[in-house]
Amino acid sequence: MRRIAWIAGLVAAACILVLLADAIIKPRPGDDKRITAARLARRSRDNVVGWVLIGSAGLFLVYAPKSGPRRAGKTDVTPTRRPEAHPHRVVRPEPVDLSFVDDLVEREGRSKEKAIALLQAIQSHYRYLPDEALRRLCERTEITPAQIAGTSSFYGQFRNRPIGRHIVRVCHGTACHVSGARQISDEVRRLLAIPDGEDTDAARLFTVEEVACLGCCSLAPVLMVDNQTAGRLTPSTAAEAFAPIENKEPA
Repeated sequence: MRRIAWIAGLVAAACILVLLADAIIKPRPGDDKRITAARLARRSRDNVVGWVLIGSAGLFLVYAPKSGPRRAGKTDVTPTRRPEAHPHRVVRPEPVDLSFVDDLVEREGRSKEKAIALLQAIQSHYRYLPDEALRRLCERTEITPAQIAGTSSFYGQFRNRPIGRHIVRVCHGTACHVSGARQISDEVRRLLAIPDGEDTDAARLFTVEEVACLGCCSLAPVLMVDNQTAGRLTPSTAAEAFAPIENKEPA
C-alpha cells in the first residue's frame, strides 16, 4: 500500500507539471493551421492528463493514510515485565452484620433529619457505606434511597467502597506538586498494584488518597502512611515509607 501511494503521488506530480507546461508554453505565431492543430493536441492531452491526475490523486488519498507510521498495537509493543502484585492475599467481601444498623436506628431514631448522623455512624462502624446497610436503613427509617444518594455523594467524608487498613495520603500541594508529587503517586500505586480507577489494593491493606496539603512543605514531596510521615521522596525511595507498616503485618 505504501508503494501504491508513492507511485500515485509521482504520477499526480507529473500530471501537474504537464498541465503547468501547457499553460505556460504557447504556440509561436505562424501558420494558423499549425496553431490550431497544436491547440487541439494540447486540449486532448490536457483532458487525458486531467483524468489521470484525478485517478492518481484518488489513489493517493485512499492509500496514503495507511502508509504512514504504524500505530503501536498489541503486536507492535514489546512485552514488558509486569510489576509484581502486593504479596498479601486478596480479601473476599465479608457478609455485613446488619444488627448494628438495627440497634443504631433504635437508639438514634427514624426521622429524615437523622440521615447525616446515621450515615456517619454506619461509616464509622463499617469504615464505608455498605449497600446492604443502606438498604436496611431505608427499610427501618423514613430516609429514602434518593436522600441517601444525595447526602453520601455531596459530603466527601462518605465512601461507598471498602477502605484499607492503612491510609496513604500523598500531598499534592504546590510545593509537593512542583517537586514531583505526581511521580510519587504513580509509583505508590504501582508498588501497591492498585489498578486505574481504584484507590485500594486487592488485599484492602492500603488506600491511597491525594490531599491538598499535609503541612510539611519543607519536606516536599511528602506522603503520610497513617500517622507516619516520609519526606524528600523520589520514585526510587517511595517504597521505604511502607517498610515500618509491612514489618508489622502478619505474613
